[in-house]
Amino acid sequence: MFPERFSNLPAYAFPRLRSLVDAHAPGGAVLHMTIGEPTHPFPDWVGDVVAEHAHEFGRYPPNEGTIELRQAICDWTQRRYGVTLEPERHVMALNGTREGLYNAMMALCPEEKAGGRPVVLLPNPFYQVYMVAALSVGAEPVLLPATPETGHLPDFGAVPEAVLERTAVVYLCSPSNPQGAVASDAYWRDLIGLAERYDFRIFADECYSEIYRGTPPAGALNVAHVMGADPERVAIFHSLSKRSNLPGLRSGFVAAGPQSMARIKQLRNYAGAPLPLPLQRVAERVWADEAHVEENRRLYAEKYALADSILGDVPGYVSPEAGFFLWLPVEDGEAAALKLWCETGVRVLPGAYLSREVAGHNPGQGFIRVALVAPKDEMARGLGALRDCLYA
Repeated sequence: MFPERFSNLPAYAFPRLRSLVDAHAPGGAVLHMTIGEPTHPFPDWVGDVVAEHAHEFGRYPPNEGTIELRQAICDWTQRRYGVTLEPERHVMALNGTREGLYNAMMALCPEEKAGGRPVVLLPNPFYQVYMVAALSVGAEPVLLPATPETGHLPDFGAVPEAVLERTAVVYLCSPSNPQGAVASDAYWRDLIGLAERYDFRIFADECYSEIYRGTPPAGALNVAHVMGADPERVAIFHSLSKRSNLPGLRSGFVAAGPQSMARIKQLRNYAGAPLPLPLQRVAERVWADEAHVEENRRLYAEKYALADSILGDVPGYVSPEAGFFLWLPVEDGEAAALKLWCETGVRVLPGAYLSREVAGHNPGQGFIRVALVAPKDEMARGLGALRDCLYA
């Protein structure tokens, strides 16, 4: 009586971690470096905006987001990427980006491609919602290794032509979670060129785009616009969770071509949950403010420098280009996470929990993911304990 399509999904990463470590006592003061839950301050006026608009909890919110919020998003994409979007045709507010990444597949993936089951290409490691979305529409997920050998991004040029012919959607996260790799302008050009040639869509998960060191990461929408690609070719997904340290606000957006957006909005009419109006009012203000984002980047830059100073001479250490995770090489991710917990109380995530085995190999097996979200002094303690425990 239950569907088979989800029967081979592994346990989600964090329940797996609890099963691994919670039967053991921590070997020191507990420090969580697992989940990417930002702890830097969000703008201090957020609560005032909620209070000012609290009476709007008594109203149903507009399905696609208020016009003011959608205009604020369009203004931000113009400033950030130089791309002009229309709030009525190109943008929809999301109740958390995960909703959009999942439901866009429901709305846009065809039932058949090139006479067969459609393919969805995913990086491996990957954000787990990509896999579930592909399975939900009966598509075939094809995982592409994103390893040190490929620059921690998939090598789409190595995908066989027969697979590309059946490809309907590609998910790509840039800056990537967990490795912090950034897709360059040239990388996006190559991928969008393949999408034009083989007629597939790109779902660009850009939730970490505003946490970077140096040059702002290229955006898929901007590159597609400059190339003159089909406007329906790319859908981008952004969030206030990482940019503005507001994961509990559950506010993001999807932007795409007008035909794609019409279908996404139509599905949302039946199967979505729009953000409450007071929270949309907060999001309007937050997208319009860059001062707190610049301060956020400054704080992460300090943490990048701290990690480099403590771990920089560890063999295989790669300082992330962007995002707030370290992807650290170890012999075995589960064994390393358990040892670290039992000896120091520092909690990290085995890399294998974020990836899947393909042809007998799990590309995350020899890594752990470490979140740089705790206060700087706690980060120093945790990274020092990690180095002494795993790399001494």
